[in-house]
Amino acid sequence: MKTAFDANKFLRVQKKKIEQRIKMFDKLYLEFGGKLIDDQHAARTLPGYAPDLKIKLLQEFKDKAEVILCINADAIEKSKIRADRLLTYEDEIIRLIEFLRKKGLAVDNVVITLYEGQKKADDFAKKLKDYKIKTYFHTFTKGYPTDVDMIVSDEGYGANSYIKTTKPLVVVSAPGPGSGKLATSLSQLYHESKRGTNAGYAKFETFPVWSLPLKHPVNLAYEAATADLDDKNMIDYFHLEKYGESAVNYNRDLETFPVLKEILTRISGKSIYHSPTDMGVNVISECITDDKAVQKAAKDEIIRRYLRALTDLKKGLVDEAVPERIKLLMNELEISEDDRPVIKKANEKRKKSQKPSACLFADKKYIVGRKTDYLSPISSTFINAIKVLTKIPDEVDLIAPAVLKPILDIKNKTSNFTKSHLGLDDVLIALSICGTTNPIAKKALESIEKLNGAELHATHLIPNDELIILTNLGINATSGTELDLT
Repeated sequence: MKTAFDANKFLRVQKKKIEQRIKMFDKLYLEFGGKLIDDQHAARTLPGYAPDLKIKLLQEFKDKAEVILCINADAIEKSKIRADRLLTYEDEIIRLIEFLRKKGLAVDNVVITLYEGQKKADDFAKKLKDYKIKTYFHTFTKGYPTDVDMIVSDEGYGANSYIKTTKPLVVVSAPGPGSGKLATSLSQLYHESKRGTNAGYAKFETFPVWSLPLKHPVNLAYEAATADLDDKNMIDYFHLEKYGESAVNYNRDLETFPVLKEILTRISGKSIYHSPTDMGVNVISECITDDKAVQKAAKDEIIRRYLRALTDLKKGLVDEAVPERIKLLMNELEISEDDRPVIKKANEKRKKSQKPSACLFADKKYIVGRKTDYLSPISSTFINAIKVLTKIPDEVDLIAPAVLKPILDIKNKTSNFTKSHLGLDDVLIALSICGTTNPIAKKALESIEKLNGAELHATHLIPNDELIILTNLGINATSGTELDLT
């Protein structure tokens, strides 16, 4: 994939931007929107942006930064799932803690927001003790969102426990939206003000990109990604009125800004932000090196989001409005599913084989596979792909049927139902074992990294366990809504 985003420049420029904001205060609470780690959307939309780029950025501040993680008590109670990895929000919190600490970043505090005595939240707090995490419980802020006098009082933000922080930069993050990052940040500002600390607030949001046009495909890709939230990009009319400069923000930030500005003014005694854009520290557009390539990548992402919305609709995870919203964006950009060639190739293989099939595009090659006696369509396509990339003849079996059959037999004996194929996880394990004695299998395994950035489409609904593996491998996968019943 062609690089269209300068990640090294981003680290330099973004670091400088945040440093400038830190210098305005004794302590800066920086709300991190989006995914703190594994930001695959940004990586797909901005070729050259690594999924872990935010972590690399934070490592630039590791000596003067600490992280507060927020999680909604209702998300714990309802076992809310992070869809891209099928982890509950509380499991994602644990993963974040372990990952951040491994990278040398301080994380000692978790806030359970909107707490109303939920038992699962209490149990999670006990679990966090094993990680030497201090847990705080914050309730709904009395008076929010209209009664600013109540909000900015000891009965409002003051009713929440103060989270002791010691670093000049406090990053406030969460496993997903609706976790209470903003409320936690503002509550801290109130407590810091009472203690005589000049604390400030800023927001780090990758998307929408304020300095790109409203209808730029990158910004429309953000709308597609948040179609379930019904987010809408809009011109920041506060920014336009104050500075005469067009900037892009989204509806929820614009709707809440007047109240937020009043709250910040009440807390600090002064007004430094005149628009939602003022609060941000986004420098994404400065680091785009090939706008044409970025536009193409963003359009591709919108199509992928549409196809995923259709499969989510089939699974009952979203309502019909979600794919409809994304389809409108596609119409606006004059793009369609026909602009994703792997769909046509997969469907052709499906028609010819009369079996669920898939097509993968990597290294400028289209590689197809179908369901076999032993392999799932994804496993079959994966095997075919690494053989092509490693230049292994098609007639060579990377994993002999004599190896595959016993694995399938034992799975059938130990399962509540008979499995008619081996999934991608089974195949990777078998291939790894074969690689210890078979140099060809070992060579094939080494080519897996070449699949990073590959495109894949399956004619059937891809099982969640295979979808997660594809995501971890950096393969951009979509599927049809057909159930694999053959």
